[in-house]
Order: sequence, then C-alpha cells, then structure tokens
Amino acid sequence: MKLKRVVKIRILIIHTAFIGDIVLSTPLIKKLKDAYPKAELTYLTTPVGASILRNNPHISHIIEYDKRGEHKGLVGLWAIGKKLRIEAYNIVITPHRYFRSSFLTWLTGAPVRRGYDNAAGKFFYTEKIHYDKNKHEVEKLLSFVKKDEKKRYEIEVFPGTFEKERADEIFKNINKKIVVIAPGSKWFTKRWPTEYFREVIKKLEKIEDTVVVVVGGKEERLLNIPLAEKSIDLRGMTTLLELAEVIKRADVILTNDSSPIHIASAFSNVRIIAIFGPTTKDLGFFPWSKNSEVLQVEDLECRPCSLHGGDSCPKKHFKCMVDIKPEVVLERIENVLEKEK
Repeated sequence: MKLKRVVKIRILIIHTAFIGDIVLSTPLIKKLKDAYPKAELTYLTTPVGASILRNNPHISHIIEYDKRGEHKGLVGLWAIGKKLRIEAYNIVITPHRYFRSSFLTWLTGAPVRRGYDNAAGKFFYTEKIHYDKNKHEVEKLLSFVKKDEKKRYEIEVFPGTFEKERADEIFKNINKKIVVIAPGSKWFTKRWPTEYFREVIKKLEKIEDTVVVVVGGKEERLLNIPLAEKSIDLRGMTTLLELAEVIKRADVILTNDSSPIHIASAFSNVRIIAIFGPTTKDLGFFPWSKNSEVLQVEDLECRPCSLHGGDSCPKKHFKCMVDIKPEVVLERIENVLEKEK
C-alpha cells in the first residue's frame, strides 16, 4: 500500500504594533485555524503583545521580538530574521505596515508573504492585500484569508486559572454591580478630562449596590483620581490577562479610545461605553463588540485630527472631549445598571 506524505503547513504572523492592535488580530488567528486546521501557527510580536496572547489555543508558538531591547537595531533584526528562515514557514502574514516588519517578512524566505498594499516595503511581499480604509480593523485583518467572507469572527482573549484566582481574590465578598473605569491612554488628546472621570466616579460611588473599579497601567496612577474606600484601584496592579478577567466580570466599562475597548470586546456580557475625541469611528478602531456604544461630539469639523491622537489639541479648544459632559456619560452608565436589575 502506498502511503501519502503529509506535509504540515507552517504559518507565521508578524505583528509588533500596540496592545489593541494585537487584540484586534485574534479573529484573524481563529480564521487562519479554520482555513488551515492542521497548520502550525506561530505569532511574532512584542513582549507585551505576547502577554495578551498567552493561553490562545489556536497558537502553537509565540516568539517575542524585543525591538527596543534584545533585538534592537539592524543587527538584532538580522539575527531574528536568520532564526525565522531556519523555521521554513510556508506562509507569512504581516498586518504591521512598517518597513521593519516588511523587511523581516522578506528575511524569513517564505514562499508566500502577505502584507498590505500600502505598507512601507510592500515590494517585499509576494501577495498584496488591499487595505480598505472603509472597513473596521478586524474586517481588514480578516481579508488576509479568503475563506468564509461573510462569517463573523469574534475577538478572543483567554485568561487562565491564575488570572481567575486573582480576580476571585479581588472581588471576594463583593456581590454588586461592577463598573470598570479605564481613564488612560498613551495619547493626551485621547483622554477624557480627568476631572470628568472624577465627577462620574464620585456619583457612581454613591450608588449602594455598585462598586467602581479603576484600571490602567502604572502611568495612570499619576492621574488625580481619589477613590472612596469601597472602590477598587487596580492601576498598575494587573497583568493584561488579569485585566481581561476583571473586565470580563464587569457589567459595564467606561473607557477612552484605547486597548481596554478591544479587550472588553472579547466578552459579550460587558457593556462598553467608549469615549472618542480626536479619533472617529470611520478610522476603523471602534468597539467590535455589538454590546457597545461610542460617545462623541458629532459634526465637529476638526475631527479626526489624527489616527492615534496627540499631545495637545491642534485647535487649542479640545471641544471633542470637553463637550462630552459627565452627566451624559453617567446617564448612559445608570441606564445599563438599571437594565441589569
């Protein structure tokens, strides 16, 4: 009897952007696994990107590319490229549109190298995928795989046993509605005014059957947001997967246009209230979750002023944020809490 030779397909994703971008790529991971169920899937990303992808059952290997540390500069890039070439990947998919990622894709020597048609270094790709600005970022990413075009793929984040135990400890003896507040962002203009957050939190703390949980990184500890004794301050106190488990247990999350939007989109039970200032939904980074709403100032001619936000308002009036009043936001949160009763 003649035996068939089985060739395992080896796929590599290269994506070294921000946390939110990595989270938004998880539907692509699942679609790749559906299209190539027996493939070995490897994901190369930054150390922080790797931390949010851990426990993902569709990924065989995660490679940490420390582009600001161990793999810094051309020497580091060349070294990791040599290691990737040895792995002999069949397909490399690179959603990151920066030249360094395109060059690294070429260094792998893979016969199929897919990247966006507007990427810097697009000539390194054997297949160019159209970057459709009119689509949500998740839809753009899903276009890398031509299969089940109409199927909806969800964002997936997988907190493990340790993260669940940590959340159990945080919420021990708490049987109340949980409102998570994420006041941070890397960019100043993406942050709803701190005094507005303070006002909303202060009023929420007066609701007897509700507990406020403030989350963020160490940078958010610098924000002047005092809390009542019954509230929980987790700023700088959680890993990304611990944060995901905390958000998963919330009834509602109030957040700026930042990574918590996308992490929260992995959990359909959580109502997302997202505040958009300098950015707009048209840029494609609004919540993927259907259980969400975006609060923004409509018909403001200067919006959007940039893709990522900035350090100051170019027009000096910051109307895109200051005109979203605390009482409007509070009303939205209270409506959600009322429905949950």
